[in-house]
Amino acid sequence: MQSPAFLTISDLWIERGERVLCKGLNFNVSVGEIVRVLGDNGAGKSSLLKVIAGVIPSLEGCIYYFGQDITQDHSRLQQDTLYIGHLSGVKNMLTVEENLRWHCPDVTTDKLHSTLSILGLLPLLSTSIKSLSAGQVRRVALSRLWIQRKKLWLLDEPFVSLDAEGVAILESHMKQHVVAGGVVILTTHQALTSIHSRDIDLLS
Repeated sequence: MQSPAFLTISDLWIERGERVLCKGLNFNVSVGEIVRVLGDNGAGKSSLLKVIAGVIPSLEGCIYYFGQDITQDHSRLQQDTLYIGHLSGVKNMLTVEENLRWHCPDVTTDKLHSTLSILGLLPLLSTSIKSLSAGQVRRVALSRLWIQRKKLWLLDEPFVSLDAEGVAILESHMKQHVVAGGVVILTTHQALTSIHSRDIDLLS
């Protein structure tokens, strides 16, 4: 018997305000996949990630995690999910280190320093977020991908504000994650240069 998909979206309807964004959306996601969600601005890409993450409810439809319906209770999936939204979600008045220790209280100093070194942020360890560039702030937010061990990454426009080096570092880490059995679902208007994705177009 074939094992159930990592994630199954079945007849999902999503609304924002009084406007229906997605109608009867269906797709499966398998272990080891990178799935890129496509669509025009306002098509519901960010809302779809929020519904999967359990941040907002769907209007209709079901979500299955390894065959189990989690539509009404996302707690099992949430334990295995790292959601990073379009906004960086960092606190401007805290330092780089304080932000990461707030998000990841169990991180060791060695792990924290090695992650920040990979991302070129170690010299900024004690610098407040408000003093950083937009690209540096984005790297701080994304550093959680190296620290927190989660199966599913939900990434909303993760490449925003990153330079070419930052994009290459993130793509490499995404590739390592799926090779190790992880899953990535992301929205981006940017072409992926070094990794293969399966695209889902919300307008098709």
